[in-house]
Amino acid sequence: MSIRGPRLEFAVGAFLLLALASLLVLAIASTNRNFGFGKHDYELKARFSNLGQLRKQAPVKIGGVVVGQVSDIQLDPVKFDSVLTLTIDDRFKDLPADTAAGILTSGLLGENYVNLSPGGDPEVLKPGDEIAFTQPAVDLIQLVGKYMFSGAGNNAAGNNPPPPPPPEEGNAQ
Repeated sequence: MSIRGPRLEFAVGAFLLLALASLLVLAIASTNRNFGFGKHDYELKARFSNLGQLRKQAPVKIGGVVVGQVSDIQLDPVKFDSVLTLTIDDRFKDLPADTAAGILTSGLLGENYVNLSPGGDPEVLKPGDEIAFTQPAVDLIQLVGKYMFSGAGNNAAGNNPPPPPPPEEGNAQ
């Protein structure tokens, strides 16, 4: 005789609801979103000549600590620079006006992120200001290609130019 009753059905239903709730919490935690609950932030602009593989929602870090994210990437139709909109947590609103921004890579082949290096200026960046000092991304594949097909590649392949002839002995000037 099987035991089927309201107690067993309630236990199975509660277990399923608990499993779904834990999956929802895991999904929210893995996306790193606060969905606007008590979160205040402000935007800064930064102009770069090369973004590399930087994408929207890439982290913005100061000293390795995430302080914001890239919220928008646009192309300036006049200067043809990439203009990033950085959304910074309001707790870090006193960034000096001479803060520098650079695009770095986590590890050798990791994700790209924007690194902010605060300066020492007593003036602070206001919401909507543009970061003046920027450093573009370094393209590792392009660097490897330059190394392979430049001086190091020629020496390894034996394509050295012939040595200059020795000076003649009887012709003194």
